[in-house]
Amino acid sequence: MKYIALGNVIVFVGDMVTMGGFTWLTSFYPELILKGQVWRLITFIFTPVATGGTNVFTQTLFFALTTFFYYWIGTALERQWGTTRFTVFYGLGVILNLIVGAITYAMLPITSNMLGGIYFETTNMYYVNMSMFFSFATLYPDMQVLFWGIIPLKVKWLAWLDAALFAFDISYSISAGDWRGALLPIIAILNYLIFFWGDLAGMLHRGQSRVAHRMDRQTINFKKAQKEVQQRKGYLHKCAVCGITDADDPNMEFRYCSKCNGYYCYCMNHINNHTHVQ
Repeated sequence: MKYIALGNVIVFVGDMVTMGGFTWLTSFYPELILKGQVWRLITFIFTPVATGGTNVFTQTLFFALTTFFYYWIGTALERQWGTTRFTVFYGLGVILNLIVGAITYAMLPITSNMLGGIYFETTNMYYVNMSMFFSFATLYPDMQVLFWGIIPLKVKWLAWLDAALFAFDISYSISAGDWRGALLPIIAILNYLIFFWGDLAGMLHRGQSRVAHRMDRQTINFKKAQKEVQQRKGYLHKCAVCGITDADDPNMEFRYCSKCNGYYCYCMNHINNHTHVQ
């Protein structure tokens, strides 16, 4: 990821010196690629998406923050997965973008003559970089980060915000008839799902199991019995061996034995030291 971030920095700084010349040289323009400028098949990876308005300061600040964030997320994924898997993940995103860029130009062969000398860029890496955050949030949902360096937020909430931005961009592009604009975020999500489908399916299954456990009749009866005992006797847990309760010692932990026939509670001194009731 450090090479991708470094490439973005070089292009951004070069643009400031050449008034956008580096972006023009690196962007994915199919018309120029077909004329022999094949380096664009690779260099579009390093082309930063113009954001932050027209002010140089805000552009620089936004670029610095987003590039550092992408670098931080990318290196975290690389450490977690290993370089090979991360390279495959990012490389698949590149390949999918190349396919969309080629299909777009094949279906809409817009030339510079039609645009008054302006070349038509058919793809970029903006959404692939954004989708890395979904991967990071799946691995570290409860990690806290400082949003814009100020507001502490959990990663999973930022991921939902990211998903909302994706949904807005897709719906807006579809409503405007811009199918290319809708495809770019969709394939970035597809790239994420390819790598995390098993994890997401497992999370969904565990969630359903927890709901089923809470709704299970045995669980409901157990909770009802606990509440009745607490109201009637003034305590919730009582050891079946020594008789100590949570009212006697609030710091004592209690467990219910799964091997006993019934709801038998034991303190920590006897949970592993008692005769099972059958």
